[in-house]
Amino acid sequence: MKGGGGAELPRWKYIYMLLESFRKVVLPILTLVLLVKITFSSYNTTTDSLLQNLETTLNKSVPFDQQKHEAITQLQSVGITSINHSEKVGKKQQTCNIFVGKWVSYPNGPYYTNETNCAIDDRQNCMKFGRPDRDFIHWRWKPDDCELPLFDAMQFLELVRDKTLAFVGDSLARNQMQSLVCLLASAAIPVDVSETKDARFRRWLYKDYNFAIIALWSPQLIKSYESDPNGYSYNSLMDLYLDEADHVWASQVHKADTVIISGGQWFFRPFLYYENGQLIGCHKCNEKNTTKLSHYYGYRMAFRTAFKTLLNLKRLKSRLVILRPFSPQHFENGEWNKGGNCNRTRPFTNQDIKLDGYTLQMYLTQLEEFKAAQREGNKRGVKFRLLDTSEAMLLRPDGHPNHYGHWPNEKKLADCVHWCMPGPVDTWNELLLSILKMEAE
Repeated sequence: MKGGGGAELPRWKYIYMLLESFRKVVLPILTLVLLVKITFSSYNTTTDSLLQNLETTLNKSVPFDQQKHEAITQLQSVGITSINHSEKVGKKQQTCNIFVGKWVSYPNGPYYTNETNCAIDDRQNCMKFGRPDRDFIHWRWKPDDCELPLFDAMQFLELVRDKTLAFVGDSLARNQMQSLVCLLASAAIPVDVSETKDARFRRWLYKDYNFAIIALWSPQLIKSYESDPNGYSYNSLMDLYLDEADHVWASQVHKADTVIISGGQWFFRPFLYYENGQLIGCHKCNEKNTTKLSHYYGYRMAFRTAFKTLLNLKRLKSRLVILRPFSPQHFENGEWNKGGNCNRTRPFTNQDIKLDGYTLQMYLTQLEEFKAAQREGNKRGVKFRLLDTSEAMLLRPDGHPNHYGHWPNEKKLADCVHWCMPGPVDTWNELLLSILKMEAE
């Protein structure tokens, strides 16, 4: 090995020169290529590769805590964050995640009862139908690093003066809407200005505040039709148009300044999936030569389409979109239609149970689409916020109606999906008030 003047170079010096060339020329090129790849991957809002990685992680034979930590860490790496709650204490300011905490005993009574002047669906009116225990109304959500303020009806109404709040989703969205109306009853009673007698589409007006609440029932959020030749049942086949929002809410939601969107329990039945008017796959179907897709695919596409619809509204500035993610159910001793019930009378602790299995995957699927929409919303002036109730409600197996949403002589299935009123669902609106206060600040 010779240098430029013909002199022999030592082997070590030759190797050193090669390494220096690699460091100065090749390494910067490789770094640039890698950065471009990462940037492109982050910009891709389909997040399909991320989901595949998450599903692979969740199916590994490793302890659940490790599975969940790995999955959520991946989400956090692309920007998933929780709402923070700030309190001014003297000159100090404390910041905490209001969605991470535990349920603590609370001796005071609930905000309202079944005799309050507000509409409570009989199926969630546990006091009316004689639920014997009352412990379930004596717990409050306690964030780890701060106190969650009590619900202040007057403060809420001032924050939403001259605005419209829409609840878009299934009967759990209505559950939250009815809870809010009952919580506000201590300050004001609304006028029912609904355009239909159908309780799924209510509209309440608080005249003194020019504030309206509207409920837009849309369990799948996207266009759907019953298509089972044997007629409707809990498990009948439906056509689901993954790229078309349900007109029921899409035609009305432009009236709202704040939209709370949710859904989940209606995505487990058999579906034929359509995109661009063409059949592209199915879930739990017997169709030949049709691609079999999981319910997570339909769930993902429903929220993607819903968020795109909200992003494409004409009046975007100052609109607030809030995702209330998947609400866990608590059937034990059998499935929902095979004798399952929810007899527990106390909350779980964080050590008793964690988000896992399909509940975790539903939650993560929503959050991935939420984050993609949030990035786009930042460009267009639409605020996307997370009302992250999933883990808190996972700890409340005692909060469901069970068999106290009907009279004892009525032979009906236990309800371990919806929430008693009053009950833990009122916490959703305590958290909602905190979000609205933070937005006002």
